[in-house]
Amino acid sequence: MAGGVGHSGRRGAAQAARRGRGGKSRAASAGGRRAVSDEFDVVVVGAGPAGAAAALTARRAGASVLLLDRADFPRDKACGDGIAAHSVDVLAELGVTEAVAGYAPLPALRMIAPGGGAVARALPRPAYTVPRQVFDARLVAAAVAAGAQLRRHTVRQVEPRADRVVLDGELSGRVVVGADGAGSVVRRALGHPANPDRHLALAIRGYAPALPGPSEQVIVTSQARWPAYAWSFPIGDGRANVGYGEVLRGEPLSRAYLLDRLAALLPGTDLGTVTALRAHHLPLSTHRPAPGQGRTLLVGDALSLINPFTGEGIFYALLSGALAGAAAAHAPEGAARRYADGLRRRLGTHLRHSSVAAWLARRRRVVDAAVRAARRDDRVFDDVVELGLGDGRLTARTLAMIGIALPGGDGPPRR
Repeated sequence: MAGGVGHSGRRGAAQAARRGRGGKSRAASAGGRRAVSDEFDVVVVGAGPAGAAAALTARRAGASVLLLDRADFPRDKACGDGIAAHSVDVLAELGVTEAVAGYAPLPALRMIAPGGGAVARALPRPAYTVPRQVFDARLVAAAVAAGAQLRRHTVRQVEPRADRVVLDGELSGRVVVGADGAGSVVRRALGHPANPDRHLALAIRGYAPALPGPSEQVIVTSQARWPAYAWSFPIGDGRANVGYGEVLRGEPLSRAYLLDRLAALLPGTDLGTVTALRAHHLPLSTHRPAPGQGRTLLVGDALSLINPFTGEGIFYALLSGALAGAAAAHAPEGAARRYADGLRRRLGTHLRHSSVAAWLARRRRVVDAAVRAARRDDRVFDDVVELGLGDGRLTARTLAMIGIALPGGDGPPRR
C-alpha cells in the first residue's frame, strides 16, 4: 500500500534493542523542565482502530511503542459497526486476518432515497457488521502481540519539544500520534478547534432485533432535515446495529428527537427493544486540520476523517493510522511531512471527490436521481459504494447517469 504501510526497518529495531522492548529510559531535565520517566519511539494516544493500526505498523517497523487509552478493553464505542471490504484490505496488509472472524458477510445493500425510491443490489464485495467492543479489542490484541505496550491513561497535557513530545510531564515519544477521536486532546494542543456546524454530524446508535428479510445493509435517507439517514446493519446473531444521524446546523438535537427520527425511518424497529443507545459526533472530512505538526500527527476522527457522503470512518481510521505509524517509525524528525505526503498520495483525490459528492448530495433531488441511476445501472451503484465506503471517485460516467436521471422516470435495469 502506498505511503509505506506495513514496511519494516532496521533503524527502529536497533533503537528498540538498545532501549528494551518497553522503551523505558530516564531523560535529563532541560531548561528547567522536569525529567521524563518513560520514553518511547512512538506514543499513540487512543486505542481505537486508528490508534491500533498506528501502533501495529510502528512496531512492525521496529519502533518501541506505547499505546494509551482512557478505557480498559474490551469496551463499547458508539458506531454503526460497519466494516467494509476496504477496511479488511488494510488489516490484511497489517497481518490482521481475524478481525471479522465469526461474523457473517453481508452481500447486499438496500438504499432508500429521500423521495422514496429504492435500490437493492449486491455489493461489489461483502461487508461485515462487527460490534466495536469486539473489533477494537481484536485490533488492540494484535498491536500488543506485536510488542506495543498498552496502558490505561487519560492524556490531559501535550508539550511538543525539539526532539520529543511530552505527555502529562511523565511520558514522551519521539513522535506522538493523536488517535483520540472527535474530542481529541492532541488536536486541541495543536491549536485546531472542533469542526463547526455543517461539518459535524450527530448520530445515535443502539442494538435491536434484526429486521425480517434478506441479509443486507439498509440505509434509509430522510426527506426532512436532509442530510440525514437511518440505518440497520445485521450482525448475524439475530441483532442489528440501528441508528440515525444528521448534519448539525446550529441548534441542539435532543436524544428524544434522534430516537423519534430513528423510529420514523425504521418503522419495523420497536424502540422498546433497542438496547445500548449511545450518541456520538462525526467530524466530517470537509473540514480537516493539517494532518501533523513537527513530531505530532493526527489520524482517524481526530483528523476529521469521516466520509461526508456516508459517515463511514473505519476505513479512513485504519489507513491513516497505518500511514502515520510508518511515518513515525521511519523518520521521526520529518514525521509530519512524510505522513502528509503519504496521506495525500493515498487519499487526496478521493477526499476531494467525496467532498464534491457531499456538496451535490445537499440537494435531495440529486440523491433521488443517484438512487434511480444506481437501480438502472450496476456500474453506477458500484461507483457510489466505492465512493462512500472506500477510496473511490466520482466518474464522468456516473455523473452523466445521475444527470440523466434527474428529471425522474423509471426504466429497466441495465448491465
